[in-house]
Order: sequence, then structure tokens, then C-alpha cells
Amino acid sequence: MTVEVIAASGSGCAPGTASVVSNGDDTGFRVRYRDFVAEAGDGAALIDRRKNCQLGVLVSIPDGWTIAIASANYRGKASLRSGATALQRTSYYWQGSSATQRKDAAFAGPLNGLWTTWDVAPVLTYAECGSQSVLNVNTELRIDPGTSTGLSTMSMNATEGDVDTLFNFSLSHC
Repeated sequence: MTVEVIAASGSGCAPGTASVVSNGDDTGFRVRYRDFVAEAGDGAALIDRRKNCQLGVLVSIPDGWTIAIASANYRGKASLRSGATALQRTSYYWQGSSATQRKDAAFAGPLNGLWTTWDVAPVLTYAECGSQSVLNVNTELRIDPGTSTGLSTMSMNATEGDVDTLFNFSLSHC
């Protein structure tokens, strides 16, 4: 099984700043971002409060098999001042399917350090058997400065250590 970014757009992933890496054991893949930061407060522009990244990930599925996204683990870094709040939202779906999985996670300051959330699919939605399918992944970071003073940030940058999004597959015979 192979995975490849074939499209990337949005304020959180300029061309060339998002990549996917297969786990190597056909259990899933990681999405790594290099410039995905939302910020609010002192010195931040209003437009920087919300960042998003829409990825098209081409997944090549071996003959006789199909896959579904069984779970996803999101990791990032935050520096939220007291009074600030943040939201991390991800939705994903197979191209041509009407079934969309969505995960929202809310955070409140003060928070300084790594964050992680976990999403387990309530229903497995399988891609077409033995094909190349496009998984669309839309991730968003938002910050509301609220009553805080100073600058608050939330990111999903791989350059910050153990920060990425891990998608785990469920494999099934066709």
C-alpha cells in the first residue's frame, strides 16, 4: 500500500509544507505539517486566528483488499494564555463517498506544551476494493483570545518534535 499527497491547499499548508509517510506495515500513515500555526492576541492579525489545511491523499490499495480509517491521533503544541480558547477540527472522507468523519477538540488556557486527541470512527467506511482512492483530510486550528492578554498559539508543526497526525487503517478482504 502506498500513500501520496496529490493536493494541498489552505492557509495552514502552502504548497510543499505537508507530507504523508506510510507506517511501512500497511497499518496507516502519518501527516506531517511544516507551517501550520494559528495565533491570536498581541501582534497577531485577525486572519491568523483560523488556519486550515485541505489535503488530497492518494491511497493505492492492493488487489483483493479494501481499507477504512479506523482511528486518528492528532498531536500538536499550544501556548494558550489564561482566558483564551482553541479548537482543533478534522474531517475526512473517501472521494465519492457521502460518509464524512469529523472530530472536534476544544482547549482552554492556560495551556503550555504538547496536546493530543484521539478519534475512533463510529462506523467504518471502506474505500473501493483494490483501487486507488483519494482520502480528503481537512484540518483546522482556531484560537479565540477571549479575555487573555499576550499572544496565544496553537500548531501542528512536525519541526516541534513528536507532532503529527496518525491515521490507522482497518484492512478487509474484498
